[in-house]
Amino acid sequence: MSRPSFAISGHGLTARFTDMGAILHDLRLDGVDHPLVLGLADLDHYPEHSNYMGATAGRFANRIGDARFALDGVEHRTDPNFRDRHTLHGGAAGTGKRVWEVLDHDARAIRFGLSLADGEMGFPGAMRIEALFTCAPDATLRAAYRATTRATTICNLAHHTYWNLSGASDISDHILTVAADRYVPVDDDLIPTGVAPVDGTRFDFRAGRALPGDGLLDHNLCLSDARVPLRPVATLRAGDLSMTLATTEPGLQVYNGALLATPVPGIDGRTYRAHAGTALEPQVWPDAPNQDGFPDATLRPGETYEQTTTFTFTRG
Repeated sequence: MSRPSFAISGHGLTARFTDMGAILHDLRLDGVDHPLVLGLADLDHYPEHSNYMGATAGRFANRIGDARFALDGVEHRTDPNFRDRHTLHGGAAGTGKRVWEVLDHDARAIRFGLSLADGEMGFPGAMRIEALFTCAPDATLRAAYRATTRATTICNLAHHTYWNLSGASDISDHILTVAADRYVPVDDDLIPTGVAPVDGTRFDFRAGRALPGDGLLDHNLCLSDARVPLRPVATLRAGDLSMTLATTEPGLQVYNGALLATPVPGIDGRTYRAHAGTALEPQVWPDAPNQDGFPDATLRPGETYEQTTTFTFTRG
């Protein structure tokens, strides 16, 4: 059976979602003749070929080193779905690989819900997650996440769309600006080794620079030390089209799509190859439960995890 597609529109935007992974699989801006995101033409291809395109990654986005973490003195072992020894995006059956419920859907908004069982992928706590996507004024797509748990756990959700604003075959014509003066260095397995200043490195995007069209960039840029009120943190520009990203999150994972390879057709009629799009993933810093001084990702009963991220498009 083919996966369903749900459209919302307003304020110059039209966005299409599917219930697998609460995925944004197409996004259009009035007056622009190409999609702004990478997506697959056949929604049934998402489980096998998605590369997390447009998905909500979790319950802990990004990597957990050695597929284990300790919480209140208790060690938890999570699904080692990354190189058979680390956890990536919540494990093989993380939120980006699950079918969500459609709770509400009208012309301008859609709300998804997902329940995770205690112990799923090794994570403690039965968790309830909701994701609300809205077409808002000023050509803004708004993503708002909420989560609660019945037992102490960790929670880190991230919207994982790959952006390509120009419609070109790769993102070498894109300029990225990010208000981050620190980044997270990683080892050969992309597991954090600490925090370092961006000064004099290829991770300094404060004044704007081209995204690398070769090699791998898959690093967290440090925006703050904790979740804060919504504020603009990054701008992606290609030609006369710009996208401003605002978020409450303390980190922005920047991935230049170096390992993209989809043998199935995309929504724009082509097959995506390396660097076809860039993922800009607002989140808590990777491997936070195992790293001293990283933002806290703990969620306890009675608390509510809340994240808001917006993507605002301008031309000229």
